Amino acid sequence: QVQLVESGGGLVQPGGSLRLSCGASGIIFRQWTWDWYRQYPGKERELVAGIANFGTTNYAPSVRGRFTISRDNAKSTVYLQMNSLKPEDTAVYYCQPRGTGYWGQGTQVTVSS
Repeated sequence: QVQLVESGGGLVQPGGSLRLSCGASGIIFRQWTWDWYRQYPGKERELVAGIANFGTTNYAPSVRGRFTISRDNAKSTVYLQMNSLKPEDTAVYYCQPRGTGYWGQGTQVTVSS
């Protein structure tokens, strides 16, 4: 059974930073491309960033240059370092092994002064 546990969210002021983590079990972590999504209330989830099993990354234009995705295959964990946060980054953030349909509970990020 695949389990995904996102953590690291919280309340931060504009311009601040957060580091999200997503721990995975029940899946061969290193074989997958991993994505971070976010979801605004009443909206569909949108792709924020992805990292392939060989390390290639991709970012949504809205976060490129501010967010960095990384992975630790030994820990079965994918990270999202978020810098220069803006109020529009406020959302629930989720990770997913690409294309699988598996979701965790998400972690809330709130950017507000």
